[in-house]
Amino acid sequence: MNKHEQDQAGETRALNAQMLGKLLVIAVLMFGFGYALVPVYKKICEITGVNILTPKDATAQEVGNTQVDKTRTVTIEFDANAQGPWRFRPTIGSMQVHPGEMAQVVYEVVNTQARNVDAQAIPSYAPQQAASHFKKMECFCFKQQTLGPNEAKQMQVVFYIDPALPRDVKTITLSYTFFEVAGAGKKAG
Repeated sequence: MNKHEQDQAGETRALNAQMLGKLLVIAVLMFGFGYALVPVYKKICEITGVNILTPKDATAQEVGNTQVDKTRTVTIEFDANAQGPWRFRPTIGSMQVHPGEMAQVVYEVVNTQARNVDAQAIPSYAPQQAASHFKKMECFCFKQQTLGPNEAKQMQVVFYIDPALPRDVKTITLSYTFFEVAGAGKKAG
């Protein structure tokens, strides 16, 4: 190997090392972006009021202090949307409740696949202003659900409507979208 070839080989190694450094920086940045995406997405959803993954809304102690407003009733309509391999529906279409009164509704889901499926429910409300007044004590939307092969489940929502709900709101629609958590399900075996 002559001097010129040695210089070119050294220059190539230096360029390769520089490229490796750049690629490592890009890989670290991509990992950091992917890691930060979930909290950023949750914050954006929280700010815009879209697809809020709601934590438990109230405690039993808070509800004990709530007064039931028997002077009015609010119609609660129930809706279900399935994005995955199942049948999903509320057991009743609507109910009437007094603000402050505890109520319960049951949703049914059936996994139509011969494999385990992990899923999550996301609630939404109409009108949007009702979201802050719809208080869930217990809800299947608080955590992911695992459905076995061809399994059917009944899942409940225990809630009350805050008496501070504006009087002009006479009907609230509670809608759930139930979707598969990608990559979480395991083959039945």
